[in-house]
Amino acid sequence: MRLSALLLGLAMTAVGTASAQAQAAFYTVTYVEAAPSATRQATALLKSYVAAGKKDGGNVSLELLKGIHRPTWFTVVGAWKDQKAFEAHLAAAHSKDMNDKIKAHLAAPNDTRQHTAVSADAAKSGKANVCAVTHVDVIPPQREPGTAAVKQLAEDSRKHTGNIRYDVLVQTNRANHFTVVECWKDRKTFDAHVEAKETKAFRDKLVSMTGALYDERLYKAVD
Repeated sequence: MRLSALLLGLAMTAVGTASAQAQAAFYTVTYVEAAPSATRQATALLKSYVAAGKKDGGNVSLELLKGIHRPTWFTVVGAWKDQKAFEAHLAAAHSKDMNDKIKAHLAAPNDTRQHTAVSADAAKSGKANVCAVTHVDVIPPQREPGTAAVKQLAEDSRKHTGNIRYDVLVQTNRANHFTVVECWKDRKTFDAHVEAKETKAFRDKLVSMTGALYDERLYKAVD
């Protein structure tokens, strides 16, 4: 499942305004696993990388998340005007420099997934203190009902108390693999969402369609 390229063209949908969201046609999510002894160094490198990447032409948003339960796990989520903008970002000197420097601080190669949007909306105002990034995999014959189910979940979840953001992306090379990025005011509102009837209904539907474990990881934003 890991892609060997150490490209931190990281990232999937971090949207600030409706107009910015409208500009994004391509999304990336990169999973980074730092060595336990090098978490501080990896954090510093990733923060510098994200700050530089936000200035690249064609970048709509770029966001760094750090694992709550596994602080050695990072995810960089970003949105781009198009795939060419992302490829230009990968070729930039600051991206190449980061990839070279971070190798010594990793426990495993980085894994970048490229996406388009199934359902993405502008982030609401307010500070998000808990984010989740979830990989949802349905078996190929269930791709269409799986897509409809996860899209409905996004539309329902945006109405839940404390939601700041809820986006569903689909991988460009696997139309039955989805990435869900969600952010919440706090852990209490996230937990309430997990127990909401709409969320439970989605999980019930997913049982007959799923092709892999429901891989949900909790994060906090790194400023």
